[in-house]
Amino acid sequence: MFSSGGGACLPSGRMRGGGRRTVLGGAIRHSNLANRKKDLMFRYRAYFQRGAFALLLVLISGQITVRAQEVNREEPTWWFGAAGAGNFNFYRGTAQVLNSTLTAPAPFHKGSGVGLYAGLLAEYRPGPVWGAMLNVGYDDRRGAFDTVMSACGCPGYLSTSLSYLSIAPSLRVAPFSSGFYLFAGPRIGFNLSKSFTSKQEGKPGYIVEGEFSDMRSTVISGEVGAGIDIALNSPNAATRISFSPFVAFQPYFGQDPRSVETWNVTTLRVGAALKFGSGKIIPAPPAPRAPTPVVERDVTFAVRAPLSVPAERRVKETFPLRNHVFFDRGSREIPGRYVLLSPSQAAEFKEEQLQAVQPDGLDGRSTRQLAVYYNILNILGDRMRSNSGSAVTLVGSSGQGATDGKDLAESVKRYLVSAFGIDRARIVTQGRVNPRSPSVRPGLSQDMALRRAEDRRVDIETTSPVLLQQVGGPTDMLRPVQIVGGQEDPLDSHAVFTVAGARASLSSWSLEVTGAQAGVQRFGPYTGDRATIPGETILGNRTEGDYNVVMTGQTKSGRAVRKEGTLHLVRPDVPDPEMLRFSVLFDFDRSKTPAMFESFLTSTVAPLIPDGGAVIIRGHTDAVGDDTYNQALSRDRAMEAERILKSALARAGTRGVTFETRGFGEDVRYAPFDNRRPEGRFYNRTVIIDVVPRK
Repeated sequence: MFSSGGGACLPSGRMRGGGRRTVLGGAIRHSNLANRKKDLMFRYRAYFQRGAFALLLVLISGQITVRAQEVNREEPTWWFGAAGAGNFNFYRGTAQVLNSTLTAPAPFHKGSGVGLYAGLLAEYRPGPVWGAMLNVGYDDRRGAFDTVMSACGCPGYLSTSLSYLSIAPSLRVAPFSSGFYLFAGPRIGFNLSKSFTSKQEGKPGYIVEGEFSDMRSTVISGEVGAGIDIALNSPNAATRISFSPFVAFQPYFGQDPRSVETWNVTTLRVGAALKFGSGKIIPAPPAPRAPTPVVERDVTFAVRAPLSVPAERRVKETFPLRNHVFFDRGSREIPGRYVLLSPSQAAEFKEEQLQAVQPDGLDGRSTRQLAVYYNILNILGDRMRSNSGSAVTLVGSSGQGATDGKDLAESVKRYLVSAFGIDRARIVTQGRVNPRSPSVRPGLSQDMALRRAEDRRVDIETTSPVLLQQVGGPTDMLRPVQIVGGQEDPLDSHAVFTVAGARASLSSWSLEVTGAQAGVQRFGPYTGDRATIPGETILGNRTEGDYNVVMTGQTKSGRAVRKEGTLHLVRPDVPDPEMLRFSVLFDFDRSKTPAMFESFLTSTVAPLIPDGGAVIIRGHTDAVGDDTYNQALSRDRAMEAERILKSALARAGTRGVTFETRGFGEDVRYAPFDNRRPEGRFYNRTVIIDVVPRK
């Protein structure tokens, strides 16, 4: 039957190679058998072609309408199920060398067969059009080659039970947002069976069974197909069931079972799947409500004149010194905005020199305090040089790792050692991923880039009393700096106009201020409950004036509102007494005053408030987060400071003190600092307290 070279037929009763021989009695009538086989195969192919064509027409035309029904459940996103199908396999190419020792007398070129496919499936459908599929199953590619004639005139037959474990991920597209869908993707097959059976007529009773050699353990090919989902139950059912006929075509590309010769397999698969899915309940729309009648509450109007309108006031400020040095992203060098001195310049530097910094406008985006803060390393170097027993720990933090964080700390250490001659042993460096008080916190996702920049820094920690902030713990901040200077247009010289209930009842309101010699001045429009106007703006170049004030507004329903008041302003002929200013700094997103700051307000600030004095408290936030939330947070911070001071004044018996407490949120018109850099945002998390004594 076989020969090592593929030539003459073997004598009866013998075979070569590693096959197994089974002897059957009687001669085989090969001509009739071959004819019947060909007739059946032609019929199968004709039936299959008609059936596949009919199924494809059903898939294209069968637009299921159940998805358009009014449903109380969403379409399931995930579907799971099982699939079964028939594989119509078509062989092409050449197969003659069956294994390393067996060669058929004549080459086989074409063939066909029907195998079984059975598998599990999962589908992901996030929307009505696009989705994904995954099929895993047993994939039977069995078939029989067409009969060939050997040199001895004997018909030869070859069949195989080729099979795979197939994994087929696919892209799923429903172009009409209906049950009809198309799919395409790769197929990966892991070989399970590679046996063959061969026989040759004219040699009665001989069948050879064996396994192909040189088989690929893995084949990678592709498939395209179409299917339709037919709902078997109501769209409102808790578990949806879908019956899905499908057809798939897997061309011969990549489907060469062996690494030798040219045998390849093309498969047309026809089958059906049963799928199960569960969709979420769609909540019923709320019943329409009758429109709520708009109740317009009347507003009240009040005018508060300042005690005086000084053009400038002398201010003594206790400025807290933040203990952070912020580094730019990707850099380990101290940023150029920090003041860095040469050794000769550092030898002449004294902290007291910073009191001479006199920029204007403490209520605006002041550069005065930052001019002090940007000398933080020089202040630290001067203090350590003057106090040889002091020591610090520099803790560098970097989201890129503790090693990078320590490199930042080493950069600060090098400056203190080289510029101020500080002994290296007095400076310890550490590295961390996140600082001990980070701005990046779980559950907070807004403005992540800004908060990450705040966590790339070096914190200066110390237990030396000469370096410590008198109101904080060892890691809070350094001892404050005293600044004395003049402030143009102080806040207590503003006239305050309050329209209680304006935010709730009015769409906007404006002011007309009329004086005997000043004419009419118009301000606004405003939308909040309060507005402040500098007394200097209203007075102009006059020393005193009486004014009539008219507030005109419009309610949200369109009704006009008018209120009146009076205002008296006077410019003092002698300078006002010196005002004291203090700042309380808060951690990110915190409104409660740290315990040590409460002690500071009680023991340091409250004793400096005289009988009959005025206290102006302003709360601020940075620009991170929601504007409305920040407005409320700044007011909570300011009210917390007021509560502590009032309690301390009551215990001390101080009387006649007036408070003006406001929260400005992140309002850029009043923010003490710019929010572009981390240090500005850190300083904007503050409450500023002005103590104004009476003349």
